[in-house]
Amino acid sequence: MQFPPPPRIPSGPRRRTLLASAAGGLLLTGCTDGPEEREEATAGSPSLAERARARAAVDSAGLVARYDAVLAAHPALADHIGPLRETAVRHVTAFGGVRRSPQASATASAASSTTGPAAPTPSASAPPPGTERDALAELAAAERALADRRAQELLAMPGELARLLASVAAAGAAHAYLLTRTPTEGPA
Repeated sequence: MQFPPPPRIPSGPRRRTLLASAAGGLLLTGCTDGPEEREEATAGSPSLAERARARAAVDSAGLVARYDAVLAAHPALADHIGPLRETAVRHVTAFGGVRRSPQASATASAASSTTGPAAPTPSASAPPPGTERDALAELAAAERALADRRAQELLAMPGELARLLASVAAAGAAHAYLLTRTPTEGPA
């Protein structure tokens, strides 16, 4: 009785395996354009991200001071804007800043205009508009302008800071929307 020849076993990896491995390797290599490579690209100015983070903390502190001014002038808005103010306080902390008194925040906000492009927002030390509706509109404009500026800045930042700026910009855009709704309006 004669046995059939053994099945042909390839001596090495199959062509599909090699192609899949090569494609996977290229994908993994292509996906590493992350914070490490961006930081290497900005190795000449490692403080770019630090300056952006400090400016973002100061901008958020200025926004908190603006909320404080509106709350002082219009205490009836506390239920409507109090949670938004608390979120802005958390943003100060997320960027590494320390919550200051309204006077210190106004001074810091003025100082930040020398370190980067100023947002077209009212000064934190300026009194808020006389009516609640105008005060809310002004806060909404401040939130929107800051969110827009952060959305532009995040494009030049390394990974983690870019993600933080994106998150805070999205929160600012949501705040701007919520501020345009009157406290008595329900959800759409």
